[in-house]
Amino acid sequence: MRTRRLGARGPEITVVGFGAWAIGGPWRFGWGPQDDDESVAAIRHALDSGINWVDTAAAYGLGHSEQVVARALEGRAVGEEVYVFTKCGLNWYEADEDAPRRDLRPESIRFECEQSLKRLGVERIDLYQFHWPDETGTAVEDSWATMLELIEEGKVRWGGVSNFGVDLLERCETLGHIDSLQPPFNLIDRSARNDVIPWCREHDTGVIVYSPMASGLLTGKYDERRIAELAEDDWRRRAEDWQGDRLARNLQLVRRLEGIASDAGTTLPALAVAWTLTVPGVTGAIVGARRPEQVDGWLPAAELELGPDVLAAIDVALAESGAGTG
Repeated sequence: MRTRRLGARGPEITVVGFGAWAIGGPWRFGWGPQDDDESVAAIRHALDSGINWVDTAAAYGLGHSEQVVARALEGRAVGEEVYVFTKCGLNWYEADEDAPRRDLRPESIRFECEQSLKRLGVERIDLYQFHWPDETGTAVEDSWATMLELIEEGKVRWGGVSNFGVDLLERCETLGHIDSLQPPFNLIDRSARNDVIPWCREHDTGVIVYSPMASGLLTGKYDERRIAELAEDDWRRRAEDWQGDRLARNLQLVRRLEGIASDAGTTLPALAVAWTLTVPGVTGAIVGARRPEQVDGWLPAAELELGPDVLAAIDVALAESGAGTG
């Protein structure tokens, strides 16, 4: 399986990693009910297939995703055989559990780090990331200084951020190097390739993109009927890309991409994920799954090379469908 180095000093990671958002179970941004046994089986299947990192977050299921990840990694050498990435900054401990606050106060970061270490059952987090920009009024310099302290103390191996724009990246970088950025990036939301991904490439910061299959839209498994049947607590019911005219354009794109994938001898999920990996500056893609067979749907992206004719056909499909941004 192909690997790339995460930034200037990070680990060699496989170009696809297992994303553990959906397996967190019910919370405000949950994906409906999950079966923990199936989730564990999916993670183990991904690792047995050669993937060497798992990305989760404290907020996913309000701690539950980290617990499931810990269960799946029992018996494996964390930090050697497999890397564990997690995040802080969505604080539900001091806020309404149904509306976690974007909180990057130094004391909150430290508290969350200790809780994640316990849930994951590790002594050090391989990659620790700020989940979202702060909304408490804390200066990002104070937040990033705390991250650098955690690295110095040995509780964190590498430090990164998620959902940050160029301005915040610049401010953090003045204090100490950012090892990675995690932006949303897929064939529907393409905006990151215009600003933050080029910035990361220029500054030797790794990029692991999330939602490369647009939270399921680019799997080809959803139409208006199935979307209407999503669980009541599935956050996608509220997402703009899953409603109205935007949904119609997105589904038109999906139909076009299905033909392109078929002509290329691959699956739509693999095509969608592989496309993100063609963008200069992208290190890897975080791909979710809730069952082992879902892993098999996108795993070929790790070895899939998209030729110029395929990329040109995708560009035509994007232009003619009018789907997405960027």
